[in-house]
Amino acid sequence: MYCALPTRYTNTMLTKNTIKLIRSLELKKFRTRENSFVAEGPKVVGDLLAVMRPKMVFATSQWISENNTNGIDVEIVSEDELSRISFLQHPQQVLAVFPMPSYDESIDYTKELKGKLTLALDSVQDPGNLGTIIRIADWFGIETILCSHETADAYNPKVIQATMGSIARVRIIYTDLTKTLETIASQMPIYGTFLDGENIHSRQLPKEAVIVMGNEGKGISQEVARLVTDRVLIPNYPEGRPTADSLNVAIATAITCAEFRRNS
Repeated sequence: MYCALPTRYTNTMLTKNTIKLIRSLELKKFRTRENSFVAEGPKVVGDLLAVMRPKMVFATSQWISENNTNGIDVEIVSEDELSRISFLQHPQQVLAVFPMPSYDESIDYTKELKGKLTLALDSVQDPGNLGTIIRIADWFGIETILCSHETADAYNPKVIQATMGSIARVRIIYTDLTKTLETIASQMPIYGTFLDGENIHSRQLPKEAVIVMGNEGKGISQEVARLVTDRVLIPNYPEGRPTADSLNVAIATAITCAEFRRNS
């Protein structure tokens, strides 16, 4: 949490350069270059303001009157001006630009995972799924998600919006997932969902583990699958009944996390 300073409000017109900068952050290459991402709406922005200091905040008078800005400099904008920088069909009173957290891949983060439940995402590519999974992790008290470099960018505006503020409480680390799991495998069990796995509802599940969730179409890759120590299955009901080929990865994540928390 940053230290609060006196709040300063400005009421200047948005410049073309500011609009261009914010709009550019829709693309990953510009988010990387600027080391910044966009968050919108009272819920998402409010949760992020509680844990990090923004680079810029643009808000309507209504939002300012209803929120304690805790020393944040805010530029007052009209609804029309907000719509010019918003990525939403219906802008929600406030938009903020935050610095992207960065993590050094050379550091062994696995020591911090001891005794905890952790998610690992192997090439989950849909922004909506990723945002929902981050929200699920937050709900079930999972503090860290390990992501392969092929996984969607967590700071995509669509992902940020789908997290509903949970991005403020869940640490996202992009890593060479195979190498990271090779290190973890000697320290704690690694679970993955497979069609040939053991019924997850019949297992006693541990408090300390990594749960791997795979790509929407291909599932868990062969490189990662060989590192999974425990293969589990979310069964359909009743057994033998014709059914859907698979579950959406976010829904499967929710069921799996719920089962781990119920059993552990």
